Amino acid sequence: MSIVSISSGAPTVTSEDLHTLASKVGFTIEPRSEDEKAFLLFANSLDATAKEVENLPEYVDPRLLPTPVEGGDRKYIRPAPKDNPLNAWSHKSELKASSSGKLSGKTVAFKDNISVGSLPLTIGTSPTFFIDDKYPISTIDASVVSRVLAAGGHGKGTAVCENFSVFALSYSAHTGPVHNAWGKGYATGGSSSGCAALISAKDVKVWKEMGRELPLPTDALDEEGVDMGIGGDQGGSIRLPAAYSGIYGLKPTHGLIPYTGIANLLPSIDHTGPMARSLEDIATLLTVLAGYDGIDPRQTPETPLRSNVLDYSALLASWIDSRRKVDEWTPSSSAKGLRIGILKEGWQVPGLDSEVSSLVRNAADRFRSLGAEVHEVSVPLHLQGAAIWSIACRPGMPATQQNRAGDMLSHTLPGFEPRGPDQHLFDTLAHRNPAVPNILLNAVHLETKYGPGLTRRAQMQVYALRAAYDEALEKCDVMLTPVNPTVGMPHPKGLEEGGKGAPALELVQNAVGSTCNTCPFNVTGHPAMSVPVGWGRTRDGKGKLPVGMQFVGKRWGELDVLKAASAWEVGGRGLWD
Repeated sequence: MSIVSISSGAPTVTSEDLHTLASKVGFTIEPRSEDEKAFLLFANSLDATAKEVENLPEYVDPRLLPTPVEGGDRKYIRPAPKDNPLNAWSHKSELKASSSGKLSGKTVAFKDNISVGSLPLTIGTSPTFFIDDKYPISTIDASVVSRVLAAGGHGKGTAVCENFSVFALSYSAHTGPVHNAWGKGYATGGSSSGCAALISAKDVKVWKEMGRELPLPTDALDEEGVDMGIGGDQGGSIRLPAAYSGIYGLKPTHGLIPYTGIANLLPSIDHTGPMARSLEDIATLLTVLAGYDGIDPRQTPETPLRSNVLDYSALLASWIDSRRKVDEWTPSSSAKGLRIGILKEGWQVPGLDSEVSSLVRNAADRFRSLGAEVHEVSVPLHLQGAAIWSIACRPGMPATQQNRAGDMLSHTLPGFEPRGPDQHLFDTLAHRNPAVPNILLNAVHLETKYGPGLTRRAQMQVYALRAAYDEALEKCDVMLTPVNPTVGMPHPKGLEEGGKGAPALELVQNAVGSTCNTCPFNVTGHPAMSVPVGWGRTRDGKGKLPVGMQFVGKRWGELDVLKAASAWEVGGRGLWD
C-alpha cells in the first residue's frame, strides 16, 4: 500500500503517539514541522499495513496438523492427586496412531512445552500468564510428536515441566514440586522433571520386584509410569533430571532433532531429545526423532535428511555383536580401542559435592579396567562456559519466552500468547521460580549497562569454546564429567500448588552450580548424555539417590557416545550393581 493511498484515510497514529515513539527510540521531532507531518504519514501508512496482516488468519503448515489417532477425537484429563502420586503428569491422554514401528509397545510422555494437538500447553506456569487467563490448546503436533506416533509409540500425555522451563530443580512448577521417584519430597531435577519421574517410576517398581530395599520412602509404586520421554534442554534440562532420577537422557547435537512446535527459550540453545530407562531405548528413540523437517531454522546443511538418519539402535547392536564375536565384550575388554578423556575442569566447577565428585571419578576410571585408553584432558575455558552461556543467551530470552518471532523464519506456536511481564508475574514467581523475573531483569541490566557489544563478545567466545572442545575431542572419542553436582535435595516448604512459596534466595541457592557442567555444551552444540553410575547420600542423611556421569561426544557423534556408555555398562549397570 502506498503512502499516497492512505493519506486520505482516518489517521490512527496521532502527533502525540509519534512523539512518544520518537522518545523511545532516542530522538525528538520538531512539533508542527514538515518532518512531523511526513513521519506521521509514514507511521499511519505502517499502521494500515499492519491492519492488513492482523486481519489475515493464522496459518498452520500442513506438516504440523495433528496426526489422526485411534478413536478419532483426542481427549485428555488433568489427573486427580491420588492418580498422580509423583505430581509428574500435567495432562494424561491416550494417543495411538500405529500398531507397528520402532516404538511399538512403548509408552511415551512429552514435556509440557511440546505441542500435542488438542492438549493444553502450560509450560509449567500459571494460566494467568496467558491471554484470557486460560492455557492455550495446541492445534498442532510438534514434529517429534508426529514422529513418535508414526513409529508406533503410545503417547500417554504431557509431563510437568518447570515454570517457563527455566529451573534446574523440580519444585518451581505452578502445580507444585515433582517428587523424585526414588524418594518422596526430594528433587527430581529440571526442567524436564515430570518426564524423568515418570520414567524412573518403572525402575523403582522393578527394584521392588527384585526384592531390594528401597533407598527412601516413595509413592512411585502407585505410578504406572512410562517407558520413554521427550525432554527439552537449554542448559541441562534433559541431563540433570536424568541424573537425579537414575535414567538416561541425551541432549543431541544442536539441530539433529527438529524443535518445531516446541515453546522455545532461545533458538541457539534449544534442544529436544530422548529420555529412557536403557541405552537401547535411547538409541531407538533417537533414530525415530532425528532428521530434517524442512521447517526448523535450527537445522542446517549438516542435519541429515530423514532418509539419511543413522539407525543408531541397529548400528550400536551391530558394533556390540562384532565385539562379542571376537570375545571382547567382556568386563576386561569391552572398551578396548576407545579413547576416553576425563575433562579435568569438570571436577573443578562450583558446588560439586565431594562424594559425587569421588563417585563419578571412580566411574570414569572404570574404563581403564575395561581396556580403554584413558587420559585426562584439559579445557580451561570450560570453567568460563557457564558465564559465556549466560551472557550470550540472557538478552534474547525474554522475547522468545513470549513466542515472539525471531530474526530467522520460524513456525511460531499458533494461539500461544503469553502475557508480557508485569507486577503479577513478579509477585507470583519471585517466591516460586525467581529465575524468570531474574532473566527479565538481567536482559535490561546487560543492555543498559553494557550495550549490545558484550553479547557480541560472548557469542565470539562460544566459537572459542566450541573450538576448544573440538580440539580436546581430537584426542579422545568422548569426554566425561559429573552431571548433577549433588544428589536430589529435599524440596523447600510452601511450593505446593496454591502454597505461599519460599524465599527467593533459598530457592536459587539450592540450584547454584547445577548447570556448570551442562550448559556449556548447549551453546557449543555438542551431544551430551547422562548415564546413571551409582548412588550418593542425601544431605539430610536419610538415604541415597542416583548420580549421573556425562558422556560428551564430537558434534554429530551420538553413536560414539552410545558405544562408550554401552561399553562402560559391561562392567556393571550404575544403579543396579
